[in-house]
Amino acid sequence: MNWITNYVRPRINSIFSRREVPENLWSKCDECGTMLFHRELSDNLNVCTNCGHHMPITPRDRFRALFDGGVFSEVAVPEPLADPLQFRDQKKYPDRLRAAQKQTAEKEAMLVASGDMGRTPIVAAAQDFSFMGGSMGMYVGNAIIAAAQEAVKLKRPLILFSAAGGARMQEGILSLMQMPRSTVAIQMLKEAGLPYIVVLTHPTTGGVTASYAMLGDVHIAEPNALICFAGPRVIEQTIREKLPEGFQRAEYLLDHGMLDRVTPRTRMRDELITITRMLMALPPAVRGDLPAPGVPESAEEPEAQAAEQT
Repeated sequence: MNWITNYVRPRINSIFSRREVPENLWSKCDECGTMLFHRELSDNLNVCTNCGHHMPITPRDRFRALFDGGVFSEVAVPEPLADPLQFRDQKKYPDRLRAAQKQTAEKEAMLVASGDMGRTPIVAAAQDFSFMGGSMGMYVGNAIIAAAQEAVKLKRPLILFSAAGGARMQEGILSLMQMPRSTVAIQMLKEAGLPYIVVLTHPTTGGVTASYAMLGDVHIAEPNALICFAGPRVIEQTIREKLPEGFQRAEYLLDHGMLDRVTPRTRMRDELITITRMLMALPPAVRGDLPAPGVPESAEEPEAQAAEQT
């Protein structure tokens, strides 16, 4: 055995040919610990391919998977006062906002968009939990009102994806006032006879659950999502009793009549298309009926064109 050939040379080659591997190529599942390649995870909508655990997903990535071809138009949301209470804890409120905007590359905790979903025109709104816990502040209230007004103007259903830790404490009572404001916005949809569908994602808690998140015509939740007003730990400390297994999780709430469906994220789009078209009294969607790329929808079949020419 030649130890220079078998050990030293490979060791030297490995040192000089070592390449830096980007850290964001792999993600670890919080539930089962499986290492997932980023493209595989993204293609599966941030759902673990091993155990089915639903990881957080941004509103933009959700909308790209929801709308036909990933194409949607953002709906403008009026800007509220930047810091109405001059609030400061360890940081000034504007500094926290700027840090969240830099981290998420989004303006605020809710994104509103319009477009087609399975050839069904809709308006959609989604909360971003990574933006200050998806907290409900004045901007979120303005976003829900803007989404409802857009839906009424275009006569489209509204689909809302909730994900929040509750009201935003930095805005105090002004944040809590978004509960009745959003309730009035949802009532606008009811009076216009338009469907309002809520998809509750992990977690949906606090004042969000106590207002617009539980006012839908249909309530769907992602698997194992925490849905509550006060969290399980707070309740246990208050009543000094052990809570049932899976308490306040989506499956528990489904069994106790608070939800209509629990649907995995990978099947959510088809479910929403079916429910939306049913509520809008439209015929069932036809799978695979979208035109080929570059071919206009009004293009006629070659046989029909030949028949007309003759």
